[in-house]
Amino acid sequence: MSNPFLSVIVPVYNVEPYLTQCLDSILSQTFADFEVILVDDGSTDGSGALCDSYAEKDGRFLCIHKENGGLVSARQAGFPYAKGQYVTFVDSDDWIAPGMYARMCAAAEETGAEAVCCNYTAVTKKGDILCRSSFSAGLYDKAQLEEHVYPRMIYSGSYFTYGAAPNLWNKLFRRELLAKNLCHVPLTVKVGEDALVSYICLLEASSIYFCDEYFYYYRSSSSSLTHNMDQNRLAENHVLFETLLGTIDFSLYPYMERQLNYYIVYQCLLTFVPVFSSMAGGDGDSRRLFLSECACPPVKKAFRHVRISSIKGLHNRLYALCIRYRLYRLFRFFLIH
Repeated sequence: MSNPFLSVIVPVYNVEPYLTQCLDSILSQTFADFEVILVDDGSTDGSGALCDSYAEKDGRFLCIHKENGGLVSARQAGFPYAKGQYVTFVDSDDWIAPGMYARMCAAAEETGAEAVCCNYTAVTKKGDILCRSSFSAGLYDKAQLEEHVYPRMIYSGSYFTYGAAPNLWNKLFRRELLAKNLCHVPLTVKVGEDALVSYICLLEASSIYFCDEYFYYYRSSSSSLTHNMDQNRLAENHVLFETLLGTIDFSLYPYMERQLNYYIVYQCLLTFVPVFSSMAGGDGDSRRLFLSECACPPVKKAFRHVRISSIKGLHNRLYALCIRYRLYRLFRFFLIH
């Protein structure tokens, strides 16, 4: 029996209410030449048993069970089982449109693109939000990528809009390309982990195909795979920033440095506000932590280089000023007003 064209890796952790919809959407694909690797990451609800039931009913499904280690750990554990020419991911609380893999695999096979990207829909409590790439549909070779895509791949020029979203689940990657980068992601990173894989793979790809369709449905209100905003997030930021800065070759892609500065500012603003809001009273420990974070070299550099006026939202601009100039008391004041 020949290897499948596509391997789909699905990390699973305590998502029993959503899992059937997710797996049924994969079964409903009009494209059939795929395998599914279900990675039960130590679920304590009925998710593991549900995965086993799908593996028993359909030979294209394989279920592996492991101790809980987080999303990165689950993806890395599933990858060695993937035999497809291309590999993709689905988060187990999301779902996909029936024609997703037919369209994206056809694009990969017809053009030889090393990566294929599609648009997606963020499903929120307030309604659906269409999220599209900044790039026109079609195939981009290396010269076109360097001219049109890479200069605005992470930061499109509007705060904060990605040129290409960092998510892994709306992309197919040639297996060899993904193998070089997936297993190097530190297990401690729980937010921003997709960027450490997808952006490096896209930079290394010889060609990328962008689809115009919205195939993936991301359940943004779900908390099954999210991470609490505690002080550990600040340490995780350090690993995320240092890994990105240490992996991307700025001599080859000098425009990536500016984009990463904006990305670091964006991630810090997402993190600082909830973390320091949760530290009641603003005592000495909170102040020392704030000043230490502001002095972190990647953070300090990013807030020095990003134009404050380009940051969207008055409160975000005020927070950014406080971080740039290490104004702890003023930062605490804005947190409660």
